[in-house]
Amino acid sequence: MQKILIGFSFFLITITVNAQRTISSEEGFTPQVGVLVSMLNDLSNRVERTVKDLNTEEIDFLLDENANSIGTLIMHLAATEKLYQVYTFENRELNEEEEEEWNTAMSMGKEAQKKFKGKEVQEYLEVFEAVRAKTLEYLKNKDDQWLAQNTSDDNMNHYWAWFHVMEHQSSHLGQILLLKKRIPND
Repeated sequence: MQKILIGFSFFLITITVNAQRTISSEEGFTPQVGVLVSMLNDLSNRVERTVKDLNTEEIDFLLDENANSIGTLIMHLAATEKLYQVYTFENRELNEEEEEEWNTAMSMGKEAQKKFKGKEVQEYLEVFEAVRAKTLEYLKNKDDQWLAQNTSDDNMNHYWAWFHVMEHQSSHLGQILLLKKRIPND
């Protein structure tokens, strides 16, 4: 923290200014992988902080008949990250068993409205956190050269793929924040 003194002819003001936020490399990873991990963790922490105190009714709230609930969006974030895990770390698509587990969360919609309902927020966060723990486990064994390499289908490099996961989380965090503001205050 930095204190700044601002003087005017008739009074003196002291303002406390926090240091500018910076992105730094997470310890235990190569430099660029560590930066990626730092950014991934920042986003997931923001998602968790946003929803952690919501009750089941709030997590299940639907803005309209076509909307997704906050619970569904959390599961969608976990499913997307799982998809990118197998795609980038295992060089494959989801297998049949994984599709069965994650497909509803990936596609969202009416089926998800039924499936992701009546649960405590912690249940969703535990799934989200477990998927992230697996991502971090994988990334511990990767280096900056791996980030620059293209995926097995040459569609993108690994850094772009994981940037997309962050971009996806940021986008849905915006939706979660909007939904949270629209929850009725009964």
